[in-house]
Amino acid sequence: MTKQIHLAAHFPGVNNTTVWSDPASGSQIDFASFRKLAETAERGTFDFFFLAEGLRLREVKGRIHDLDVVGRPESLTVLSALAAVTTHLGLAATVNSTFNEPYELAKRLATLDHVSGGRAAWNVVTSWDAFTGENFRRGGYLDKSDRYVRAQESLRIVRKLWDSWTGDDLVLDQASGSFAREGAGAFADAGPHFDIRGRFGLPPSPQGRPVIIQAGDSDEGREFAAAGADVIFSRHGTFAAGQTFYKDVKSRLAKYGRSDESLKIMPAVTVVVADTDAEAIEKAAYIREQQVSGPTALVLAELLWGRDLSAYDPDGPLPAEDPVVGSSVTQGRVGYNDPFPIVAEWRAQAEANGWSLRQTVINQQNRQTFVGSPTTVAEAVNRHVQENAADGFVLVPHLTPGGLDDFVDRVIPLLREYGVFRSEYSGTTLRDHLGLSR
Repeated sequence: MTKQIHLAAHFPGVNNTTVWSDPASGSQIDFASFRKLAETAERGTFDFFFLAEGLRLREVKGRIHDLDVVGRPESLTVLSALAAVTTHLGLAATVNSTFNEPYELAKRLATLDHVSGGRAAWNVVTSWDAFTGENFRRGGYLDKSDRYVRAQESLRIVRKLWDSWTGDDLVLDQASGSFAREGAGAFADAGPHFDIRGRFGLPPSPQGRPVIIQAGDSDEGREFAAAGADVIFSRHGTFAAGQTFYKDVKSRLAKYGRSDESLKIMPAVTVVVADTDAEAIEKAAYIREQQVSGPTALVLAELLWGRDLSAYDPDGPLPAEDPVVGSSVTQGRVGYNDPFPIVAEWRAQAEANGWSLRQTVINQQNRQTFVGSPTTVAEAVNRHVQENAADGFVLVPHLTPGGLDDFVDRVIPLLREYGVFRSEYSGTTLRDHLGLSR
C-alpha cells in the first residue's frame, strides 16, 4: 500500500545552518518573515509549521556569537499571529517542560488550538544545562534522570486538563441560559514534581487536544515518544540510519496499545534543488561554505577542543594541543563527553585530504540530506517514506524566508504526480493532516 508523505516546515531562526549573510536572507524576527515561510508551506499543503525554542542566547567566551544576535522570539506568540493569516497549516510550538507549569502549558496551548481552529501542536522538550537554568528562579537545572520524569508527569497532567471537559459538558441554551455540567473541567493530580487541583478553563478544541511532538534520540526519549507522542523528530535523515531508527521506535508502540500509524516519524532534513544533479551538488558545496565562516569554524572547533582558539587562523592547520574536557569556553551548546577520538578523526581526515581547520569543520558538518534535480529529490524523498526510513520530513531551509520556494515549486508537483502527497487539504485540523484520530 502506497504511503502518503507528511511534511513540515521549520523556521530556522537561530541555527548555524542559516546563511544570514546571503543577499536573499531576510530578518529572522520580523513577522513578515514568519508569514512568508508559513504561507509558502501552506501553498505547498504542508502538514505543519514548526518553531524551535531558545531560552538563552548561546555564548562563546562570554559573547553572543553570530546568528544568536538576532534574538529568539517566543513561539506561541508568533504562532498565534500566524493563525490569523493561515487557514489549514498546523502550528507547532516548542515549549520547555522543565521551566513551565502544567496548567500554564495546557491553557496556552489549548488557546492556540482554539484560535487556530484545531491546528496546534506542542513539541515537548526538557532543559539540559545549568546555563539556561540561570534565567529562571530555579537557578539551575534538573539531573538528566529527572528531566524525563518531570516531562512525563507534566505531559500526563496537561493531557488530563485537556480531557477534563467532554464534548457535552458545555450547554448553550438561550432559553435556560448557558452552563457547564457539574464536574466539567475539574482535575486533581499529585506526583513527584506537581501537586495541583482545580478546574480547567477551556473546553476541547475542534481536534480534541493539540498534537504532541517529541524530539529525542536517547533510549529514554524514544520510549517517551512511544508512550505518548503523536510525532517524533529525528536526526536520522540518511536512508540506513532512518530505517534502523524507524524500526526501533515503531517496535515499542505495541506495549502501549498503539498502532504503527499512531506515531509519525519525521527526521529533520535539508534540501538543495537545481536544474541538474551536477548543479545541485555544486550549489550544496557553496552553501556549506557559506554556513561555516572563518569565525564560525573556530567556534565549532572550540566546542570540540574546549579551548580558546581565537589566535588560530581558520584557514591554517588544526590545533596541535589536546582537548580540554568540561570546559566552559562555549555556553549553551551541547558539548562532547569524550572529544579525544573525534579530534583524532578530524586530524586524520585533515592530513589525508590536505584540509585547513575551516575545511575540516565544513566537511565534518552534516551534509544536505537531499541534493539533486527536482526528480532526483522527489524520488529520494518518496523512497525514504515507502521503504520505512521515515513517515515524512521536517524541512530546514538555509535561507529565511524564501528557502522553501524551490522545493514547493519544483518538488511538490512531482510528489503529487506520484500520488504520494496531497494536492489540497482534505481536513481542517492538524490531526486530519497527520491521519490521527481526534
